[in-house]
Amino acid sequence: MARVCTGHYNCHMSLTERVQKDMVDAMRKKEELRLSTLRMMKAALKNKEIDKRSSLDEKEELQVFSTMIKQRKDSIEQFAKGGRHELAKKEADEITIIEAYMPKAISDEEIFATVRATVVEMGSPTMKDMGAVMKNVMTKFGGARVDGKVVSEAVKKELASK
Repeated sequence: MARVCTGHYNCHMSLTERVQKDMVDAMRKKEELRLSTLRMMKAALKNKEIDKRSSLDEKEELQVFSTMIKQRKDSIEQFAKGGRHELAKKEADEITIIEAYMPKAISDEEIFATVRATVVEMGSPTMKDMGAVMKNVMTKFGGARVDGKVVSEAVKKELASK
């Protein structure tokens, strides 16, 4: 199957194929955490593929990884509250491994600037228009990795200052 190169470093390989290749590499190097994280990633991709009943495109693969990152961030919060810092660290290390497969995340500054620009473009939206503002902002980011919580806070802050 021919792949179109979209500027990613290993453009002839899908993310699923890269995870598989890196799993073999992690096994050879006996990197336990990396190997277990890659296995979880592969399983999550496979489950999504089974649910969909066809192979995943890159956007869907990235969505699976985003979900995994979000789950781990939630776990870190819970472990930190419970004083289980070693488990929180393990989750954070897993996030680092998963993020290596993601496009670069959008910075908070870029998010705030985009929110400001969107609010200006929309005229003078109020808090009632928050959903519409969020939708417009998220559309501008396209497939880029962006933290929805940060966008939501930025939109609230921007609309409250109006």
